[in-house]
Amino acid sequence: MSYRLGVDVGGTFTDLFLVNEDSGETFTAKVPSTPADQSIGVLEGIRRVCQHAGVRASEIDRVMHGTTVATNTVLTQTGARCGLVATRGYRQVLQIARSFVPGGLGGWVIYNKSQPMAPLSCTIEAHERIGAQGEVIEALDEARLRDKLGDLKKRGIEALTVSLINSFANATHEQRVREIAAEVLPGVPVSLSSEVVPEMQEYERTVTTVANSYVRPRVAKYLANLKTKIERSAQKVSLHILRSDGGLAGAQAAEEYPVNLLMSGPAGGVTGALWVAAQAGFPNLLTVDVGGTSTDVALIQDGSPRVRRETTVGDVTVRASSVDIRTVGAGGGSIAHVPELTKALRVGPQSAGADPGPAAYGKGGTEPTVTDATVVLGFLPSMQKLAGEMTLNRELSVAAMQKIATALGLSLLDAAQGIYQIVNENMVGALRLVSVEQGYDPRDYALIAFGGAGPLHANALSRLIGSWPAIIPPGPGVLCALGDATTAVRDERARTFVRKFTATSAAELQSILRDLARVASKSLEKGGAKHGEITTRYQVDLRYHGQGLRLTLDVTLEELERKGLAALSEKFDREHERLFTFALDLEPELVTLRAAVQGRGIKVKRRAIAAGSAIASAAVLGKQASYMDGKKVTALVYDRARLKAGNRIKGPAIVIEMDSTTVILPKHHGKVDRLGNILIYPDKVARKRARR
Repeated sequence: MSYRLGVDVGGTFTDLFLVNEDSGETFTAKVPSTPADQSIGVLEGIRRVCQHAGVRASEIDRVMHGTTVATNTVLTQTGARCGLVATRGYRQVLQIARSFVPGGLGGWVIYNKSQPMAPLSCTIEAHERIGAQGEVIEALDEARLRDKLGDLKKRGIEALTVSLINSFANATHEQRVREIAAEVLPGVPVSLSSEVVPEMQEYERTVTTVANSYVRPRVAKYLANLKTKIERSAQKVSLHILRSDGGLAGAQAAEEYPVNLLMSGPAGGVTGALWVAAQAGFPNLLTVDVGGTSTDVALIQDGSPRVRRETTVGDVTVRASSVDIRTVGAGGGSIAHVPELTKALRVGPQSAGADPGPAAYGKGGTEPTVTDATVVLGFLPSMQKLAGEMTLNRELSVAAMQKIATALGLSLLDAAQGIYQIVNENMVGALRLVSVEQGYDPRDYALIAFGGAGPLHANALSRLIGSWPAIIPPGPGVLCALGDATTAVRDERARTFVRKFTATSAAELQSILRDLARVASKSLEKGGAKHGEITTRYQVDLRYHGQGLRLTLDVTLEELERKGLAALSEKFDREHERLFTFALDLEPELVTLRAAVQGRGIKVKRRAIAAGSAIASAAVLGKQASYMDGKKVTALVYDRARLKAGNRIKGPAIVIEMDSTTVILPKHHGKVDRLGNILIYPDKVARKRARR
C-alpha cells in the first residue's frame, strides 16, 4: 500500500487528509497548530491520522503541504537582509516604484511608504547594459562588481537579488553576476530576475525577485527542518508544496522560487472546492474558507478558478500567478472590541490565534472573539468538541462577551449577535470583490463554505449576497488538506513578446507557445511526472496598443489554427467590455506569452452515502437553546455521520461533526445529496420551485 498525505497549516488548527493511492480510501485528522514551530503540529497530525488509519508513517510516499511560512514572513517583515544588484542608473528602482493615483477628484499622488525589502544601503550598481532586443550595449565591468559585492559582504546580507535592465531579453550578464557572487559571497542564495520572472517592466520584475530573496532563507530552513523530521518516520517520503496558482512544486523548486508560495495555504481550499464542485455538479461557485484568523474567498467560473498574474500580501505586490483569492481579517479567533473614541463595535483583524485562542478554549484567552460569540448564541452546543476532543467552556465565553455587552449597553445575546453580523458583513465585502466588482452577479453562483468556521456562517452569507444553495461538503474543516492531497504538480514558463497583431502571425505564436510548453514539461518530468499525463494550458497577456493595463486570456493552439489572431481579439474585446463596459476600435497588442503545464492528480473515491427518506429524525442528538435573527429559538442538533441522502433538515438546526459545525437558520432548510453534501436553501425558494 502507498499513501499520499495532504497537510494544511492554519493559524489555529493543522488539518491532515490521508489518501490510499490504491483504493482511494481516505482518513482525516485535525490538531492544534504550533506557531512557534509549525513542524511540531504537522508531526503530531501525522501521528494522529496514521493511528486513525491503522497505518505506519513509513507507508506514506508523498506529503503535499500548503504552507503560510512565506506569507507570514512578508506580513511580519521578518525576512532576510537582502542585497540588490541593479544596472547603473537604476539603483533606486524599488524606492521610485509605482505611484498610486486616487480616483475621482483626487489631485495628489500617494507613494508607497513601506520600506523596500532590499534597502538602498544594500543596493549596488553594475556597470553594464543590455538593449531591449537583447544586444550587449555595454559589457559587464567585473572588477568593479567584485569590489561592490565585497561591500555587501561587510553589510552582512543573507540573500542577493540580481535584476539588470532588459535581462529578460538576454540573461548573460545576470548569470555572470551569479558566478562572481558565488566566489565573493559563498553560501548566500542568489535570485536572478531572468529566472524568477523573465518579463518586461523593470520595477515589477525587480520587486518580485527581491521578494523571492527576502523569504527564501526562511522558507528553505522550514522545509529542510520539516523534511528531516518527516523522513525520520517516513524514510521514502517526497515533499511537495502547494503553489499560489493551485499547482504543486517539488521541495527544491519551492526553496529556489518561494515567491510562488505566497498564497500557498489559501489555494488548497479552492482546489478542494473544485473537487467537491465537480462531484456535486455545481460549476459556478463562490468559495468561502473561514479559519481561525482570516477568511479567504474566491470565484470559480465553469469549473475553473479565476487566476491573477499578480499576488498581493500586505502592501507587497509581486508578479506571480495565483488563484484570485481575497483575504479579510475575519475568522473564528477575530477579536471584538469597542474603541473608546467611537463607541462603535469592531471585529478583527486582530486575532487570538491558536495560543491562547478564544476564551472558550480555556487556554488563558480573555478577549471576546467570534468563536465566543457563537458559543454564547448557542451555535456551538455543549456536546460539540472541536477537532473531536476540545471541549468549549461557555462560562469563559460569557465572561469575555460581557465586556462588549457592557460597553455597548446591550444584552449579552444582542452583543453576541452584533459580533456575528459584523463579521458576516466583513466576509460579504470580500465576496463582492471577487464577484460584483469584477462583473459577476453572485446570484448566479452557489456558495461553498469550508474551514473550521465556514459552515457556521454559510447560511447567513448566502442570505446576504443571494448565492444559493449554500453547500457544506463532508469534512469541511479539512477541505484545504484534501485540496493539497488531490492536486497535481505544476510549472509554467513565460516570455515577453511585445508585438502588434500586424507584426506577427498565429503560426509564430504557436511556435513560441510550444517551445515554452516543452521547457516546462521537461521540468515536470524531472520531478517524476509522466509525459503522457501532462496537460498544457496556454495564456497570453493583451492590451490595446498604447494602453497601460493588460488582460490575461486563455487560448488553445486549435483556436489559433482555426481562427488565427482573431481568436484573441474577439476574446479580448469581450473581456474588456465585461470589466470596463466598453471596447475600443484599436489594434490589440501582445505583451506576454505563457504556457502552464500540469501533471495528473490522484483520484479520490467519493462514495455515495446510504439513501434515506426526507425525515432526518434518526440523526437527532438533542436540542439546543439558540439565539437566531434576534429571537430565542430551540434548534435540533444533528449528528452528520448519521445523515442519509434525501434527508431534509428544517431550520433552526445545528449539524455537528468532528471538524466543523453547520448552522441552518429559521425559514431555511438543508437537503442532503447523494454524496453527503448539505445544500441549504431558503424555504421560499423551495415553495417557488414546487409551484413550477
